[in-house]
Parts: sequence; structure tokens; C-alpha cells
Amino acid sequence: MAARLPGVTVASVRGLTKAFGERVVLESLDLEIGSGEFIALLGRSGSGKSTLLRALAGLDREVSGELAVTGSVAVAFQEPRLVPWKRVLGNITLGLDAPVERAREALAEVGLTEREQAWPLTLSGGEAQRASLARALVREPDLLLLDEPFSALDALTRISVHQLVLELWARHRPAVLLVTHDVDEALLLADRVLVLDEGRIAHDSAVTAPRPRHRDNPELITLRADLLTALGVSPEGRS
Repeated sequence: MAARLPGVTVASVRGLTKAFGERVVLESLDLEIGSGEFIALLGRSGSGKSTLLRALAGLDREVSGELAVTGSVAVAFQEPRLVPWKRVLGNITLGLDAPVERAREALAEVGLTEREQAWPLTLSGGEAQRASLARALVREPDLLLLDEPFSALDALTRISVHQLVLELWARHRPAVLLVTHDVDEALLLADRVLVLDEGRIAHDSAVTAPRPRHRDNPELITLRADLLTALGVSPEGRS
């Protein structure tokens, strides 16, 4: 994979608007995603996070405004969405002209070499999500979109997959947009955290704490309070 170029914009959104009937979900939203950036997107349920992600992925074209994405895009969803009638390796290469060797390299990166001939229904939740990440990686994306991919995992599995995602991002350096409801997850993973509210980006914070990050880091504690306030929740947990 070619090196990512600092300062290069991978995705640019200007005045993006989306409505479902009379309900406006995105309203004149502006956003730029730079090459190699790791961004987390927070917002209340129904705030339009997944709608924005689908628009960036080209899965929802019924939007108005300007939207430009440079390079290739891959998506990993909350559900792994593996095809049950194909083995793991077949799922990784599904719809691609990529050689089998490249698919095996992707499986090795996520620790699933020994499971390449397994049926999806025999995978654990963590294994299935790692297979989903391998399927995204094999496309060598310039922009990787993650739609709450950790929400269905148990706490310990989530920690290991968090670490895996950071390792893969550090190795390949795609731009990443992670949609999540979890403020702590956003702060532990991303270098920039956005809050979507009333169809627009209402808050934008840089996270400069070095990795590996710990929840008791003073910068993260301050940012957590700021983000909770932006989400309409007091740091003490009272709305």
C-alpha cells in the first residue's frame, strides 16, 4: 500500500443535507477528513452518524450538497455481515479480483490464519469482527469507515479488537472515521473527536495524549467532560 500523504484531503463534505420526509437528519454539514487521520464521531441516537457514514461510503446518494471522496473506501459494520455459505477466506475475497495470497495476508494480520476454512457461523463474535476488518483491509482503503463495530463485543474482546484496529491503522495509515456511542472508546482510539448534533458538527476536539492511553490521563479526563457536555450529559452522569 502506498504511503499516506500528510495534508491530503481524503473526504470533503460541504453543505451536506439529508431528510427523511419532514425530518432533517443532516443539515448543511461541513467536514474534511485528511489522509491518515483517525476520527471518532459521537452523537445521540438518531443524530445522523450512520447516515453520514453511508453517504461517505456511497451507499446513500439521496443527499444534497457537495461530497467528494478521493481513493478507495471500505466499511466495517456493527454486524460483521459475513456470507454464511462461504468460508472465511471466500468472504474476504468476495466481489474482489484480489489474489488469494493478499486475502491470506489480511487474515494473518487479524490473527485468523488458522480459521480461513471455517464457516462464519462457527466463529466467535470477536473472530467474526476480525474477519470483517480483514475484508475491509484487503481492499487497501484510503478511507476506512467503522460503524459501531465493537458494540456487540464483550468487554475483554472489545479491548483486544481496539488494540488490533490501532495496530492495523498504524501499519496501513488509512483515514478512519469511527462511529460510536462510547465517549471513552472515542478518546482511547481517535486523534480527533467530533460530536454531531442537530445535523451538524457541533464539537471538534483534538486528542494529543500519546498511546497507549489510559482513562486517568488528565487530558482525557478534561476532554471526556467536554464531550459529555456537548452531548447534553453532565460529567456526573445527570442529563
